[in-house]
Amino acid sequence: MRVRLALLLSLFAPAARADGGAISLDLVNHPVGWIALALFVLAYAVVIAEERIHIAKSKPVMLAGGIMWGLLAWWTIHAGGDAAPVHEAFKAMFLEYAEVFFFLVVAMTYVTAIGERGVFDALRDWLVQRRLGYRPLFWITGLLAFLTSPVLDNLTTALVMSAVVLAVGGDNRRFVTLACINLVVAANAGGAWSAFGDITTLMVWQAQKVQFTEFFAIFVPSLVNWLVPAAFMHFAVPQGHPHAPAQRSPIKIGGLGICVAFAATIAITVAGRQWLDMPAAWGMLTGLALLNLVATRIERRELRYAFANGIENPSRYSIFRIIANAEWDTLLFFYGVFACVGALAAIGYLELASHGLYGTLGHTGANTAIGLLSAVVDNIPIMFAVLKMNPPMDHGQWLLVTLTAGVGGSLLSIGSAAGVALMGASRGAYTFNAHLRWIVPIAVGYAASIACHLWLNARHFTP
Repeated sequence: MRVRLALLLSLFAPAARADGGAISLDLVNHPVGWIALALFVLAYAVVIAEERIHIAKSKPVMLAGGIMWGLLAWWTIHAGGDAAPVHEAFKAMFLEYAEVFFFLVVAMTYVTAIGERGVFDALRDWLVQRRLGYRPLFWITGLLAFLTSPVLDNLTTALVMSAVVLAVGGDNRRFVTLACINLVVAANAGGAWSAFGDITTLMVWQAQKVQFTEFFAIFVPSLVNWLVPAAFMHFAVPQGHPHAPAQRSPIKIGGLGICVAFAATIAITVAGRQWLDMPAAWGMLTGLALLNLVATRIERRELRYAFANGIENPSRYSIFRIIANAEWDTLLFFYGVFACVGALAAIGYLELASHGLYGTLGHTGANTAIGLLSAVVDNIPIMFAVLKMNPPMDHGQWLLVTLTAGVGGSLLSIGSAAGVALMGASRGAYTFNAHLRWIVPIAVGYAASIACHLWLNARHFTP
């Protein structure tokens, strides 16, 4: 038994170490590295199968990330050193996640609060009351998704606009299907040209690879990415007019005030990041204080209304109750992704991938491939991996990978959070196969957006 244990421990012996010095974490060709890589692949396979096995996507990646870091710490101690290098690497990774976490908590709270006050329902009803035809509604909902996504993010935008599509589409399944495909492409394209539009753009902004106003350079390529497939789909959209409902949903007390506070929060965040060099989380948390002030005013007005109308034991409006209803599975999923990818970076796999990908295909080819890969694997771990690789790219290439990682997920319905969400919200009208039928026009739009960026933003590329 002791012999077997000794053989097992010798298998995990350090690959290389200096005399009395710090232990290297270069474990790419070491059993510890292989186990960590296998854990990541297994965890992500469970994430992809989430809809079938009904296991929340945060669970496998959090577990895999925890085991991977624990394994690294155990290895450094067993190799005769201490876990200080692993400890520092984990702290650096966790700080990066913490900034994203608090940014997202505030953003999700604002969006939930705006929805709870009926602002999105009022927008939906206003559009329906215009008595527009199916084709104008196809373009209007797509344009609103493209313009709203930079502020609300692509997932929220797709869900809000899908409510409009489902409300006006009714039994016209063909319109609902095409409009949902259009929403996914438009929301992803819109999210690519703003630091607030997607988690990937947020990470690029926080890593200071692209400044806030510099994202606007890919506005036209993003627009092309949406317009090309939309133009193809236009001729397949049925003609005619939907029936408009008789009633409209009013905006509740304080709804517009929350919208104003959200706009002020974005302004504070951008100004703090650009001119004060403060993390984006600082601006968002300051904005959360503004939201709490608005919530206090809403609570007092609702209590006065309840007292005046003889309502006993009225429910008290609380922003903390809204925070509790945030998408915690999504937030914890991001932690798992950061933990797993951070561990792979510490092991050395990302450096190996960087040399293999960018050294073989070149920057333009590699960044184009990143977008194609994001149609199968979520763009968040891919972009985090690129940032960890930190290949020596010029400004134009960082804009390119931001564009491709943002819009590449539109190629398949499973390639973006917006697509996955709409498959569940569309009552079976928007499916993987329905989206797949339009992959050629979407791919043409993807290629056209890259060509447009290479031509329009040529000044950003180093000769």
